[in-house]
Amino acid sequence: MMISKDFRIILVCLVFPFLMWGQYSIQGVITDQNTGFAIADVEIYARSGQLLTVSNSEGFYQIQTATLGERNKLLKVLDDNLELIFFYYAYEPKEVSISLTQSLTYDVSLKSIAEALSTVELSAVKKQLFTVRRLADVDGMAIYAGKKNEVIQIDNILANTATNNARQVYSQISGLNIFQNDDAGLQLNIGGRGLDPNRTSNFNTRQNGYDISADVLGYPESYYTPPVEALSEIQIVRGAASLQYGTQFGGLVNFKLKSPHPTKPMEVVLRNTLGSNNLYTNFTSLSGTKDKLSYYSFFNFKKGDGFRPNSNFESKNAFLYLGYKLNQNTQLSTELTYLNYMAQQAGGLNDFMFANNPYQSNRSRNWFEVNWLLYNVRINHEISSQTRFDFNFFGLHASRNALGFRTNRVDQPDAFQERDLIKGVFDNYGFESRLIHNFSFFNKNSTALVGAKFYKANNSATQGPGSNGEGADFNFQNELYIDYPAQSSYNYPNLNTALFAEQLIYLNDRFSITPGIRLEHIKTESAGYNKTINLDAAGNVILNETNYNAEVRERSFALLGLGTSFKPNASVEIYNNISQNYRSVTFADISIINPAFEIDPEITDEKGYNVDMGVRGVFDKLVNYDFSIFGLFYNKRIGLVPKVFPDGNIKSERSNVGNAVIYGLESLVDFNISNLLKLNSNFSSRLFFNTSIIESEYTSSQANGIEGNKVEFVPTLNFKTGFSFNYKKFSSSLLYSFVSQQYTDASNAVESNLSGVVGSIPAYDVLDLSLAFDYKSFTIETGVHNMLDEVYFTRRATGYPGPGIIPSPPRNYYFSVQYKF
Repeated sequence: MMISKDFRIILVCLVFPFLMWGQYSIQGVITDQNTGFAIADVEIYARSGQLLTVSNSEGFYQIQTATLGERNKLLKVLDDNLELIFFYYAYEPKEVSISLTQSLTYDVSLKSIAEALSTVELSAVKKQLFTVRRLADVDGMAIYAGKKNEVIQIDNILANTATNNARQVYSQISGLNIFQNDDAGLQLNIGGRGLDPNRTSNFNTRQNGYDISADVLGYPESYYTPPVEALSEIQIVRGAASLQYGTQFGGLVNFKLKSPHPTKPMEVVLRNTLGSNNLYTNFTSLSGTKDKLSYYSFFNFKKGDGFRPNSNFESKNAFLYLGYKLNQNTQLSTELTYLNYMAQQAGGLNDFMFANNPYQSNRSRNWFEVNWLLYNVRINHEISSQTRFDFNFFGLHASRNALGFRTNRVDQPDAFQERDLIKGVFDNYGFESRLIHNFSFFNKNSTALVGAKFYKANNSATQGPGSNGEGADFNFQNELYIDYPAQSSYNYPNLNTALFAEQLIYLNDRFSITPGIRLEHIKTESAGYNKTINLDAAGNVILNETNYNAEVRERSFALLGLGTSFKPNASVEIYNNISQNYRSVTFADISIINPAFEIDPEITDEKGYNVDMGVRGVFDKLVNYDFSIFGLFYNKRIGLVPKVFPDGNIKSERSNVGNAVIYGLESLVDFNISNLLKLNSNFSSRLFFNTSIIESEYTSSQANGIEGNKVEFVPTLNFKTGFSFNYKKFSSSLLYSFVSQQYTDASNAVESNLSGVVGSIPAYDVLDLSLAFDYKSFTIETGVHNMLDEVYFTRRATGYPGPGIIPSPPRNYYFSVQYKF
């Protein structure tokens, strides 16, 4: 495989020599003192306040002294003892001193306090921690040393979780660009570093470690996003995740659902929310552990009218997890997820329409439906104290139906004739297996990870005439409208096999390197037809052709990466990472007929690499910080460019625009005000600043007028700041967000065309307020989004729910009540 010169230079610069010091490892299993069952998600802190690691689903934890730093400096060490704190919200915190004279196994049992403390008191303990933490060097069945990563701890945020408000939930994740176009959180749309946020398609999206998107290679869009009310945390790993999780440029987003209650046979959580525009949501969960069996389940219902005419929706989401402990070393689990939602879509606007009335709608017959069924079976086995194995089988049976009057002139009134109907069916399955092993390498601790992935998909997309009625009728009417111009039907069999390996090597107590490789084999196919139907001015058919197409694209390649980590003391980690990336052409890129743009028949895959260099840490429980610079080098980037076609029409074309570079600074500084001011335990307060400053440029392009332009979806400044204040049972949070202007096509058009698809997205700022009050087992929450009633938009949709400008919600309110028993 050929590696670019730039990649080789940066790879060499990330490796530099350091002196060697001796080191040890500490590992063990954390269990419940009464039941003896393993406890997942136990947080292990150094006395300094630095989070060292978190126990996995089997209660296993491991700490390398290299993650602790040089002994007698990073921790408060007395007589070769490390002082550690084991913390989990339902248990008494446990402080231990562990000898460092040799590597050892140290099992820990925790005493439950869930019966003794109220929900309010338990929540108060959690709120003393920071909202965002970092993953340990080795966390569960993965290696994160030297990688840019963040973990959002859901219990520590105050946000409208009932509507998955992404602006609030992801407020401390630097550089994220978010589409905000509904007030119910039906879909998550996030991107970063110039990557299209549409349905989070440039991240590898996972739930509890397995894929949940429509098709990882052929159509990596996430129509399903688990409700935030069901989550314990959200793990985000930037571009370096390509080696362990896939080839994508964005990295990984893993939604980690709440674990079964470890001591109760049943715990029930009831949440009901009312909001603006007749919003109503219900979230009900059941959780518990009995003998060797544990379970967690939820049902989530949403219904509302939306903030524009013709935008009502209804959503039903159910989940079940069952875990069974076969023996002390082996855990078997299965998961089932179902989602169904129906949404009326108000359509898009052009710039004139938006300026005249941003909340208008001239589309009353556009509908969208999703049915999503995910299944998963997992077995985790501890072969020995040094070696663990994980096998994860997963699958998806799903469909999405889009129906409506869709034209590139969005101001054109609906003629109430036949509607455009696109039906997609997704059937895929696969497995991912991992083996992680700890061993000594030149008298230093080392961790090796090897894994394999198999993924098979057989998807289809059919487009043709729908009914001329008003309702959500997702049946084709081919026999009635045989001359309908937008007709196609394709099957997409896709196959992906991959082998990956990473090795964490500690050169001394302070410095580690993590080289990695991923071997990919991708085979994407498409077989089907589309029709070319031309009409004269009188509506008579003058051309009716059926074009049959069959294509196979098969490629094999290797992706390389290297991470380094240097920890001079308890408060500082300097990390560096470089990783190659790859994105295959999706079937939406090559075959869907869209009135808003054409598709270049020669469109091909994208390649490139990510570089991260940064410094992060926690200083004495006072400041949580992460400063980093990054570079994303993007070759053959796919985007929209204006083109003159043979018939004389000027239309956008989706093609490989050219090579681009995106670079910038990302920073998060989170101050624990209550610790800084030494307030008493009744008070807690935090203030954070989240800033990203990004520049971008197309360095080369075969299209005219593109070279030197800025890259799409790259606001120069993305800034958020938030202040939270808690007193006893009362909590409050104020969030301010500002995003500067960004472009949506490679030509950097500012003014829109008739479709509203291309043009800039103007700068906007938004203010949000959230309040909460706890009383015994009850929690009451309320808040105001977009307090200043900013009129703005974040998205120009190329297809559904547009095409055109999709406005963002005006000022809106919510009120939630939770009861836990």
